[in-house]
Amino acid sequence: MGAQFSKYDEEIEGDNCKLFFWDIAGQDEFNFMRPTFYKGSKAAIIVFSHTDDNSYNHITNWHEDIKKYTGDLPIVLFGNKIDLVKKKDLDDTKVQKILKEKDFLGYYKTSAKTGNGVYLAFQSIIKTLYQKYKEE
Repeated sequence: MGAQFSKYDEEIEGDNCKLFFWDIAGQDEFNFMRPTFYKGSKAAIIVFSHTDDNSYNHITNWHEDIKKYTGDLPIVLFGNKIDLVKKKDLDDTKVQKILKEKDFLGYYKTSAKTGNGVYLAFQSIIKTLYQKYKEE
């Protein structure tokens, strides 16, 4: 189907908070589905691969697509597959430029395989959303 569902829980200031994630495929053949998954979102994560320049080149398009259907919501950038890249070979110059241009909530170097960086990123997202929406 091109989508996967996940959940993350955390207690903040005595409140039980939950993040629900729809992990939607980035391939063009799934473009038609995206607006449906964006509806009602409070935040978004864009994931690119440190081992595939082509995925990096899609960040701007994915960002514009999200903004088009959701307006102004926090977006976090994940640079994934960090476990497959040597630290000395990692050049974040391009990433820093796009972070400033697109005003991302944050940037996290992650590994879906090892979990490195993922927990930290989820904590940032859930705490930001909690502060933003706790009064509603």
